[in-house]
Amino acid sequence: PAKKKFFGVDTVTLKKVIPLGLMFFCILFNYTILRDTKDVLVVTAKGSSAEIIPFLKTWVNLPMAIGFMVIYTKLSNVLSREALFYACILPFIGFFGSFAFLLYPLRDILHPTALADHLLSVLGPRFLGPIAIFRNWTFVLFYVMAELWGSVVVSVLFWGFANQITTVDEAKQFYPLFGLGANVALVFSGRTVKYFSELRGRLGPGVDGWGMSLKGMMSIVVMLGFAICGIYWWVNAFVVNDPNLPKIEKKKKKSKPKMSMGESAKFLLNSRYIRDLATLVVAYGISINLVEVTWKSKLKAQFPSPNDYSSFMGDFSTWTGVVTFSMMLLSRVIFRKYGWGVAAAITPSVLLVTGVAFFSLVLFSDPLTPFLGGIGLTPLMAAVYVGALQNIFSKSAKYSLFDPCKEMAYIPLDEDTKVKGKAAIDVVCNPLGKSGGALIQQVLILSFGSLASSTPYLGAILLVIVLAWLGAARSLDKQFTPMVQEDLK
Repeated sequence: PAKKKFFGVDTVTLKKVIPLGLMFFCILFNYTILRDTKDVLVVTAKGSSAEIIPFLKTWVNLPMAIGFMVIYTKLSNVLSREALFYACILPFIGFFGSFAFLLYPLRDILHPTALADHLLSVLGPRFLGPIAIFRNWTFVLFYVMAELWGSVVVSVLFWGFANQITTVDEAKQFYPLFGLGANVALVFSGRTVKYFSELRGRLGPGVDGWGMSLKGMMSIVVMLGFAICGIYWWVNAFVVNDPNLPKIEKKKKKSKPKMSMGESAKFLLNSRYIRDLATLVVAYGISINLVEVTWKSKLKAQFPSPNDYSSFMGDFSTWTGVVTFSMMLLSRVIFRKYGWGVAAAITPSVLLVTGVAFFSLVLFSDPLTPFLGGIGLTPLMAAVYVGALQNIFSKSAKYSLFDPCKEMAYIPLDEDTKVKGKAAIDVVCNPLGKSGGALIQQVLILSFGSLASSTPYLGAILLVIVLAWLGAARSLDKQFTPMVQEDLK
């Protein structure tokens, strides 16, 4: 019988794609709320400042991510796929709920303020960052859980589930569309955070406004968390076993003994395919971080007043959304016409071109001054604009091309490699990329005294990393395309 179509798509397929889209929307809506809240919490806390963030990323986030990875690998050996999903997501929902209603109201009792003050007076202000982590430990815990929500729930749980129930053909069609949903989620959750922030201004004197809006926002996070579980349950109960849906080729699972953490790591390092995938993720993390911090230091020099700075960032976010939306629509054409290899090479190429332009502006500002003056720009303003373009294009290339490419690459793998490879790459390599960038900057700043004087070295490091990334993408393409063609046969 002819299959029913809706907008040119089989209605049977929609039964799978729409719940996945809704699930993705809820997860990202939560992620934006958590991401906006975590920075405010740790940066504005008593006895803390922005200095805390590099320490947090390197010394708290990374160990917690590796710890999660160890537990996840152990659990994946004993639990069924569905039980593993609930075992991972429910602790998050429980934590965010109890943070707003228990931990935050009891913060004065829980935080070791007197001890932290004493340590600060003994060790001196250079240790403000590490002491602030100890002083505001519940906020730090919130920060880490919010970061983990991004890598665990988005990457491991959602994409892992999507890859298990989607064919390569469906993925090429629908993964870019999930990205469109992601942008809509960004807009909505941004407004939500703004609404709760403005609510604080309307409360009477003596009311803890921040505590109130935390309760409001975390209640939404908890409700959507349960909605995610509900959709997941429904898809497993009514969609996965539907005989009308195109079947996913179950890869024969090679019967192999259960592996320890060390053996898993070795197994992943021995697989060239997974190694190339890991290179993509780490290279993206480091290169984005290298440019972003240099750009933000220029931004601060151009807009010293917080109001101007935040109004510029508002425009920046709006444009990121608009460009990403257009890139998403374009990405479907790129995948259809040119295939995986070209799509995977676009993000590093964009980063290379815009990165070279940005660092050249910073390094050769004097000889360029007369030319820039002719078009009405100072070298600083030009660097701010080019850095902004660099960030907008690399972020939108990430959402529309890099992420779908990375996720598609998992589909032809066998079940075991898929589960373990995905967890290792998403949970360990993501923070490794971020903290790798942070560590390179910490070393350069300590060696050369400031970000400005280490700029030429940052530029050179960026070049090396992007070239390694392009090499890994080419190598992956040679392995991925034959595997997919074999699947289609």
